[in-house]
Amino acid sequence: MSTTNEPAEPIPTGILATAKQAWGDLFKWKQRVVVTNEYGETRTEWQEPDPIVNPISLFAQLGARDWLFFLVGLTAWTADAFDFHALSIQQVKLAKYYNRSKTEISTAITLTLLLRSVGAAFFGLAGDKFGRKWPMVLNMIVLGVLQIATIYSHTFQQFLAVRSLFGLFMGGVYGNAIAMALEHCPVNARGLMSGILQQGYSLGYVFAACANLGVGGATDSWKTVFWAAAGISIGVGIIRIFFPESKQFLEAKKAGKKSMSAGAFWKETKQMLGQEWKMCVYAIILMTWFNYYSHTSQDSYTTFMLTQKGMENAGASRASILMKTGACVGGTIIGYLSQFFGRRRAIIVSALISGILIPAWILPEGERALSATGFFMQFFVQGAWGVIPIHLNELSPPAFRSSFPGITYQVGNMISSPSAQIVNAVAEKTFITGSTGKPAPAYGPTMGVATAIIATGIMVTTAFGPEKRGRRFETAVAGVEQSEPQKVLDEEKGDMTEQKATEEKVEKVEKI
Repeated sequence: MSTTNEPAEPIPTGILATAKQAWGDLFKWKQRVVVTNEYGETRTEWQEPDPIVNPISLFAQLGARDWLFFLVGLTAWTADAFDFHALSIQQVKLAKYYNRSKTEISTAITLTLLLRSVGAAFFGLAGDKFGRKWPMVLNMIVLGVLQIATIYSHTFQQFLAVRSLFGLFMGGVYGNAIAMALEHCPVNARGLMSGILQQGYSLGYVFAACANLGVGGATDSWKTVFWAAAGISIGVGIIRIFFPESKQFLEAKKAGKKSMSAGAFWKETKQMLGQEWKMCVYAIILMTWFNYYSHTSQDSYTTFMLTQKGMENAGASRASILMKTGACVGGTIIGYLSQFFGRRRAIIVSALISGILIPAWILPEGERALSATGFFMQFFVQGAWGVIPIHLNELSPPAFRSSFPGITYQVGNMISSPSAQIVNAVAEKTFITGSTGKPAPAYGPTMGVATAIIATGIMVTTAFGPEKRGRRFETAVAGVEQSEPQKVLDEEKGDMTEQKATEEKVEKVEKI
């Protein structure tokens, strides 16, 4: 972004005053930016947004190491999503296998999402203290083992227990993956790379739907999909072992910093929460809306096509694949445009259009029509999501860029964990005339009403919230502190700065 040097009013401290300012800034083309110099002094100014840049030139700004870290983060996030959707896309098969209702099967989704926040807290903080590498290696390998354990769960109770453990380890992937992938990206390429990264979630869904299509509609075929998911997760974990640690974490150590004790690290974390609690609360509210947004509009969509629309497994799987292909495209494009039009504007416009598309999303009949409308619906749902990884990173306290996005994202997941269960429970108790002319569970109307409410919540929350587009990613890392020589150098630098300022004042007085 080019600096105009036009001064702006500083960001206020009160919640209502900040929300009022954020709402007003939404309708101004220039962006209010807090600039910090090398001495820690801050000022607020208006800056012009970046011009739209050819995405190929943005790709070229990333070096080989930058691409390496990005691809590792993307692969881990895609494998994580494949593991999750291997269950959500096969609810009908699992209901037959365990002789349970689809609502009871969706309890496993609720438990998974509920416990992800615990894993996010533990592994996110571990990533900030010990680095991104080994927490992710542990996560991915254990996830693969738990996928195998799901296959050998002979009772429904065993199935639920394993999926609960699965959620615990699944929660640790997101924060470390997006921190690893984005913290090395050049500032003006972050929007594009964020959009691509977030669509690892949709890509995981596409792979799960392809696997489901490949194995057919037989009840026991769900196990084959889980075997594939296990192999991918364990493979990613093993491959990650052979790649280096995060550049940000290594540079912080090289700069003369040493590891804190566990007690000092937790003390620093508490201080961060004490100072940044408003931002934490805001991010959790935003991520609660967003997690309801994605899970309500996708987890039961295949079930909707199988039950209400009377489609076969193959047709429903093909429609699901095209639907999430739209998500991949939309997330990439809108994440890219958010770099120029603003994070909040991109989210609000996407949520608005998705709300307008709801009737076209649930009313059509047949595979072709449902594929087309599902494509465009998820284009804008995941288009809004494509902005989230970089938006959360820019809002994060500098030293907690691994834990803050992961924890706020997963706490939002925890609060929204009953989303699929709520949709299934309401739909299975409300019947409409299906495509076959017989009564069918009202999945379409239930998902439509819920998505409309959620899209409205996202627009309102985002409109009155903060934005820090273009923020520089400092090399501060939680869990490390300056060594004594570095402290001395910093103190000397401060003394010299103070002395220089004093000399300048004396010189001015003499001139007068």
